[in-house]
Amino acid sequence: MAADSLGPDWARHGAGWAANDAVFDRIFAPVTDAILTAADLTGAVLDIGCGTGTLLERASDLGASAVGVDISADMIDAAARRVPQANAVVADAQTADLRALAAGEGFDRIVSRFGVMFFPDPVAAFTNIRRSTAPGASMTFMCWQDGHRNPIFTLGTSTLIKALDQKPARPEPGSPGPVAFADPDYLRGVLTDAGWSNTRIDDFSFRADYSSADSDGVEERLAVILATSTGQSVEEAVRAKLGESGWSDLLDGVRESLRAERADGILTHEGHCWLVSTRAGT
Repeated sequence: MAADSLGPDWARHGAGWAANDAVFDRIFAPVTDAILTAADLTGAVLDIGCGTGTLLERASDLGASAVGVDISADMIDAAARRVPQANAVVADAQTADLRALAAGEGFDRIVSRFGVMFFPDPVAAFTNIRRSTAPGASMTFMCWQDGHRNPIFTLGTSTLIKALDQKPARPEPGSPGPVAFADPDYLRGVLTDAGWSNTRIDDFSFRADYSSADSDGVEERLAVILATSTGQSVEEAVRAKLGESGWSDLLDGVRESLRAERADGILTHEGHCWLVSTRAGT
C-alpha cells in the first residue's frame, strides 16, 4: 500500500489504488525488494494491508504459504485475481482472528509495505498481530518517515489542494495516517508495549521513478494523486464549485507543476522510510 496526505479511507477509496497498482509497483519496487531481502520469506507468511498482492505474489513465488489481509474489498479482489494460490481476506488486522487464517498454527513471517500505520490503537493492533505468530516468528515492514522529507505527499498535490476552501490540517504526531510512525522512538515504544522485541529500525531511502519506456511519468504521478482520498476529495469539491471546465483547468495546472519537477526528462522523487525488523515475544 501506499500513503495519502489527508488520511485514506481504504475501505472506500481502495478502488483507485487497485486501478493503478502497476504504477505503485513500479515506484515502490525498491521498497518491495528491501522488504523481501530483510524478511526471509519462508513457511507461513502474513501480509498486513496486502493491497493488490505485490508481496503475496513474491512470497508465493518463493514457495511460502501466503495469506494477505486488507480492509479494502476492492484491493482484496485485485489480490485474489493476481495471486489465486494465496489466501486474500477482507479483515481488520487490529481486531480479526488472524491466527485462524493460519489454520491455528501461527505465521512464521509477518510483512507489510506501508500497511501498518493506520490503526486507531497501534499497540492493540500489533498485540493482535503478535498473537497470530508461530514460535520464533519475525515481522518486517516499511513505513514512512516525516512527511516533510517525502515529496510523495506534496508533489503535485500541493497545487491541487490550493483549490480547496479549507486546507487540510497537519496530523498530530502519532495519529493514524501515513506518517504515524515518523518518530522511531515512538514506534519502538509501540512495538515493545505490544510484546515485540529485538527491534531494528533502519533508515531506508529510495528513488520513486514514475517514468516508463513511453512516458515521462507526469500522467502516472497525476493518476496516483487522483487515486488518493486527497485527490478524490478535491475532485468532488472542485467539480461541484467550478464545473468540468474548472476541474480540467486545475488538472492542467497540476500537470504543469509536475513537468517543472522533471529531471533529465523524467519525473522522480526521493522517498525516506523506516525499514523495521522485530521478533515476536513469548
